[in-house]
Amino acid sequence: MLSRTAAQLYWLSRYLERAENLVRMLDVTHSLSLLPQTRGALTELAAPLAVTGSLDAFHASHTKLDADRLFNFMALDLDNPTSVLSCLKFARENAHAVRGQITAEMWEAINASWLEARQMPQRGIPSVSAFFDWVKERSHLFRGATYGTLQRNDAYCFIRLGTFIERADNTARLLDVKSQLIEPAHASLMPVDAPAESAPDFYAWSALLRSLSAFEAYHAAYRDSLDGRRVTELLILRPDVPRSLRACCDEIRLILPQIEAAEGALDAGRHVKQLAGKLAVQLEYGSVDEILALGLHDWLTGFLARSARISEAISQAYLEAA
Repeated sequence: MLSRTAAQLYWLSRYLERAENLVRMLDVTHSLSLLPQTRGALTELAAPLAVTGSLDAFHASHTKLDADRLFNFMALDLDNPTSVLSCLKFARENAHAVRGQITAEMWEAINASWLEARQMPQRGIPSVSAFFDWVKERSHLFRGATYGTLQRNDAYCFIRLGTFIERADNTARLLDVKSQLIEPAHASLMPVDAPAESAPDFYAWSALLRSLSAFEAYHAAYRDSLDGRRVTELLILRPDVPRSLRACCDEIRLILPQIEAAEGALDAGRHVKQLAGKLAVQLEYGSVDEILALGLHDWLTGFLARSARISEAISQAYLEAA
């Protein structure tokens, strides 16, 4: 497969996953900003801007931060390259460039999503929750069409690879930002038998888990009240939670051996497999106590750095023309 085609398939899936992840982040931000908390709602509202690196861009065009302005900027503003609509636009452009590599059902799913999405700024939306659900449903539709109709070839591998690279990055960033906002740093070290958390903390952890579709998984795994230690273990180390870091890294480790590196990039291909394998093994044999002993923020910062190196190595091995 040509490097350009591989890159377009890879970024198609990354942009679509990014759009879904962004509405999940906006959803939990919206929920947490409504809770009474000493740090104030503005701290919550600024989190998506900080995570996406668009805080300066927002303040360049807005004098005040509130829920409506944040939603319009992060969801519907095509002048913002990190907005949901911009992600859908970029995904559709990449899909158009590789129509010969994807199925008709996949193209119809993403093209129809963009055609409907681009009308939303003028037509309006019934509610922010309805918009969040719509984006997630359209992402699921494309993913289902991919799984159900696409031949298991290089195109399928690059689409899946982009999905899990983007998903791992989002889960780590969301857990990092929200865990710092929900409770003080020392609270993550609370023992399992610590007293029940306050109502705001309970709803905050609940909103975070729901944003990652892990609320039911938490109660199935622990059958107990929510606390930061168990949430950390679930979202980092559990292999049976689809959006956990371990689940994403396990998938990446399985996908990479199915792709041949380009001529002249065989060493780069081996290198990226080594990086992904080492990270997956660390998660497989790691423990939540080790993570919390280091500090959740420091551990996640290290994970994001390693994830970025894997992403860069993928580009060098597969996506850059020789």
